[in-house]
Amino acid sequence: MKKLIVLVASLITLLVAAAAIAAEPLRIGALFAVTGPASFLGEPEKNTLEMLVKEANAKGGVAGRKLELVVYDTQGDVTKSVQLANKLIKNDKVSVIVGPSTTGESMAVIPLAEKEKIPLVSCAAGIKITEPVKKWVFKTPANDHVAVEKILIHAARYKQKNLAIITVSDGFGSSGREQLKALASNKGFRVVADEVYGPKDTDMTAQLTKIKASKPDAIICWGTNPGPAIIARNVKQLGIKTPLYMSHGVASKKFIELAGSDAAEGILLPAGKLTVFDKLPKNDLQLKLLRSYDQAYKKNYGVEASTFGGYAYDAFILISNALKKGGTPAQIRDGIEQSKRVVSVSGIFTMSPTDHNGLDLSAFEMVRITRGDWELVK
Repeated sequence: MKKLIVLVASLITLLVAAAAIAAEPLRIGALFAVTGPASFLGEPEKNTLEMLVKEANAKGGVAGRKLELVVYDTQGDVTKSVQLANKLIKNDKVSVIVGPSTTGESMAVIPLAEKEKIPLVSCAAGIKITEPVKKWVFKTPANDHVAVEKILIHAARYKQKNLAIITVSDGFGSSGREQLKALASNKGFRVVADEVYGPKDTDMTAQLTKIKASKPDAIICWGTNPGPAIIARNVKQLGIKTPLYMSHGVASKKFIELAGSDAAEGILLPAGKLTVFDKLPKNDLQLKLLRSYDQAYKKNYGVEASTFGGYAYDAFILISNALKKGGTPAQIRDGIEQSKRVVSVSGIFTMSPTDHNGLDLSAFEMVRITRGDWELVK
C-alpha cells in the first residue's frame, strides 16, 4: 500500500511538472533590421509580429500557451545579426527565431541555427537560404528565381529578348543576378548589359549610360531600397524610355515615395498579392486574410500593411500551426516542414523535406506603378 501511495505521489508530481512546463510561455526570438538602410523591411516585420503575438495572447495564446516575443534590432549588420542570434539562443532560450530581414544576414546566421538545432524562419528572399535545404532553416518570401521567372514570362509576351540587368552587390542582388543570367539564358533571352552597383551608391548614371548604349528591349533592376529608387530617378534623368522592371525587393509604397511618383510611373515588378488585394477576384483564397491583415495593421500603426511585414506574418502562421503539434524546437521544426496548403500573406505554403520555402509562381502578381499606386497587369 505504501509503495502504491509513493507511486501515485510520484505520478502526480510528474503531471504537475508537465503542466507547469506546458503553461510556460513559448519564447519566440526575432532578428529584424528595424533601423538602418533596411529599416523598410525590418520595421513592418517587427510591427507585424508584435501585433500578432499580442492578438494571440489576448485569445489565450496558441495551443494553450502564451507567447513571449524577444526582438533585437540588427540594423542590417551581418556581424551584429550573428551576435544577437547567439544571444537569443544562449541567453534568452528561444524555441524558434523569425528573421533576419536580409539575405546576407540570414546566410550568416544559418550555421548557428543548424549547430544549435533551433528552427530559423528567414524573412529574406535569396534562394541560397533554403537551397540546398538546411534541416533547421525555412523562409517565407518566394525564391528569387520565382520572381525572375515571373518577369521573364511578361518580357517574353512583349518580345523583349535583349535584356540589360543592373544588380546590387549584396547577398540579395548577387543571388538575383545569378538567377537572372541563368534563367535568361535557358529561356532564349540575351543579356546585352550586366552592371552592378554598391548598396551605398548614390548615383548610377555611369552604369545606366552603358546600359542605354547597349540598346536593350528592357532593363531589369535587382535590389532593395534605396538603390532601386535612385536608379528609377536616374533612368528618368537620362531620358531612357526602355521598359524598366524591378524585383519584388521594392514591393512597398516606400519605393514609390523614395523614387517619386513621376520616376516610378510605369515601372513593372512581381509583387505579392497584398499590394493589389483590393483588385483580386472575390474567390481568391488569400483575399480574406489579406484584407484582415491590412485593416489590423492600419488600426495599430496608421499606415497600410506592406509585403515585407507580410513575411513576418507568414512566419507567425507557420509557427502557430506547428505549435499545435508540440512546442520543442524539434517539434516546431517538424511542424513547419509538414505545412500543407497553409494560406497566408505571401501565398499558400506547402513545405516538404526537399522544399523549405513552399511557394510557387502563384505567390506573385505582375503589377505596374500607375499614378503613385499599384495596378494589376492582366
